[in-house]
Amino acid sequence: MQIGVHVHEDDPIQTARARGGDAVQFFLSDPQGWKAPKPHPAAEEIAASGLAVFIHSPYLINVASLNNRIRIPSRKNVQQHADGAKLVGARGLIVHGGHVRKDEDPQQGLENWRKLFERQAKDGGFAVPILIENTAGGDNAMTRELDTIARLWDQVGEFGAGFCLDTCHAFAAGWDLSKAVEKVKSITGRIDLVHLNNSRDEFNSARDRHANVVNGEGTIDPEVLAGVAAEAGCPVIVETPADGQADDVAYLRERLAAA
Repeated sequence: MQIGVHVHEDDPIQTARARGGDAVQFFLSDPQGWKAPKPHPAAEEIAASGLAVFIHSPYLINVASLNNRIRIPSRKNVQQHADGAKLVGARGLIVHGGHVRKDEDPQQGLENWRKLFERQAKDGGFAVPILIENTAGGDNAMTRELDTIARLWDQVGEFGAGFCLDTCHAFAAGWDLSKAVEKVKSITGRIDLVHLNNSRDEFNSARDRHANVVNGEGTIDPEVLAGVAAEAGCPVIVETPADGQADDVAYLRERLAAA
């Protein structure tokens, strides 16, 4: 199983390897902006590195939004980042599920996700798989609750949408992590990537604050996290504080080797 780290985009290969990773995730542009990513100067080297590469899309993207000023640039940004992800040999582009506003119908947000895939299908689909990630909070979120994820998959499953399971988000949303992999796979049929993050906050807090898997402020038993990784059986990325990432990767390698 490939285990890696989320790093800054400047030197992702060496940073990931220095922390013991054989997988890496990074942003291609400002995660708080709308700008299209520029070609990465080390794109060919990254693609040929042998690392399992994943790209995370900007946080502003909200495909579900009923606000045209957000939804339309979100659709464009997903396509632009998928194209950029292909250039670095990425296995997928992670996109948060998004939300609609208070008093808006969540079903319309789910249908907007379908429209994203339908529109792109007319042009041959996305350059890399789109991995939709579960989120920690929000009453009108598309991927906080498992039943809403099931409704989302009714809209997007036929287009080959992938799933990224974030353990901090799931814990904060009130999921039983011992059953999370089984329940997600029963809905989506797949988990393509695990963001294996501990949580600084308590169970069902709806707060998205990551902690290191081990030796940090985490409130999740590291053994439970290792169990999620083992059961999921797919690449793992820790999006944890940088100073502790090497210890996180080493712990997971040891626990998974013993599983």
